[in-house]
Amino acid sequence: MIVRTTVKSIQDIMRQDVGVDGDAQRISQLCWMFFLKIIDDQDQELELTKDGYRSPIPKKYQWRNWAADPEGITGEELLAFVNDELFPALKNLTISNKPGDRRRVVRDVFEDAYNYMKSGQLMRQVINRINEVDFNDLKERRDFGEFYEQLLNDLQSAGNAGEYYTPRAVTAFMTQMIDPKPGEILLDPACGTGGFLTGAINHMRKAYVKRPEHEAKMQASLRAVEKKQLPHMLCVTNMLLHGIEDPSFVRHDNTLARPYISYTASDRVDIVLTNPPFGGREEDGIEQNFPQHFRTRETADLFLALIIRLLKPGGRAAVVLPDGTLFGEGVKTRLKEHLMAECNLHTIVRLPNSVFKPYASIGTNLLFFEKGEPTKEIWFWEHRVPEGQKAYSMTKPIRFEHFNDCIEWWGGKSRKGRTEGPLAWKVSAEEVKARGYNLDIKNPNTASEDHGDPEELLAKLTAAEAETARLRDELKAILAEALLR
Repeated sequence: MIVRTTVKSIQDIMRQDVGVDGDAQRISQLCWMFFLKIIDDQDQELELTKDGYRSPIPKKYQWRNWAADPEGITGEELLAFVNDELFPALKNLTISNKPGDRRRVVRDVFEDAYNYMKSGQLMRQVINRINEVDFNDLKERRDFGEFYEQLLNDLQSAGNAGEYYTPRAVTAFMTQMIDPKPGEILLDPACGTGGFLTGAINHMRKAYVKRPEHEAKMQASLRAVEKKQLPHMLCVTNMLLHGIEDPSFVRHDNTLARPYISYTASDRVDIVLTNPPFGGREEDGIEQNFPQHFRTRETADLFLALIIRLLKPGGRAAVVLPDGTLFGEGVKTRLKEHLMAECNLHTIVRLPNSVFKPYASIGTNLLFFEKGEPTKEIWFWEHRVPEGQKAYSMTKPIRFEHFNDCIEWWGGKSRKGRTEGPLAWKVSAEEVKARGYNLDIKNPNTASEDHGDPEELLAKLTAAEAETARLRDELKAILAEALLR
């Protein structure tokens, strides 16, 4: 693939630059440069097809006017232009409150962006390679889109940046089960690099978008928020690559920073598809935005509380949550009780620990629920690693077809005809309540080794540690006595 070769050569050039350190910085650098090229190619197309269209970027800073000429500025002159003129201008673009103002997109992307490159000559080489890709050519854009997905996947091994990436097999499965349609307001409140958004866009285009008005309706119904700069920039670029004309709906913000009670009927949505950060803790004070009984600094719990509030009556959600949410107590118990009272938590798909490797190796779950009626029973499905494979990995990741048996069992939109079996079981709401809302319910159809009562095991461990300490002291005394002889 020409695009893959081009991007690989760009990364090789960047590795020579002393200012760019590590994969995350390389991807960040690559992203803002490609963003400017993509938006300029898109602008040139819109200038031809839309009467009175004006680029959101001032003429001097449009890619075509400073980067397109292969013999253009280079060296110190190029670095000075980028650092002292381009970045300040784009960071401080004047924006209006009018919907569809693409200047907001540009300003948000550059708000915290940074030029890591220290060599103007190497930067010129990178720019010239970027110019080899024509984003108005459908095939080249599709090829780059596929490569971009691989780039996002590679983030999983780039330090902690993998937290923003959900395996595409998982996003595609969740999207298909939720089945969004053009016109339904769809939100990802912690969108990362935009995997659920692209999954929903692809699903709707394949199943429902037949005319231009369907496409316009779909694009107008998307909502997303991302707190951190790098994934926000990656997400906006992802939207442009997927033909979204105005990605300003991807807000650079913290969904949790707004008081819970300030979200009213006008903020409600039809669909939530998300993988909120888990294992993370919010900064001091964020929990004060929530009612007393939901206050915690655990990010995933706060998102779950907010998602329940944000859904319209009849709204539906698919959310990735860790095992800790299922068996946790305290605030987690109150949250699960609230979830089951306000929503029909109809299905939990239990994933093996290796799905999110190498970023995380903890058990995760896909919770599917609909707001408006309380939960009467919960169906569980245990997703297993394919036969002959010990675990999912970077070289053998989870694939969409691995969900085929679950999709076949699901029962379509009505979820009719489900049966219990080796991988499926159901539990009544009364049983969950009797368990203290512990949803960590293992597959009863799997013979599991009985490790014994946890309290007894803990007592035995404590006794063993005490015996070890006693023997260590005894040995020390013997050695001390021997040395004195």
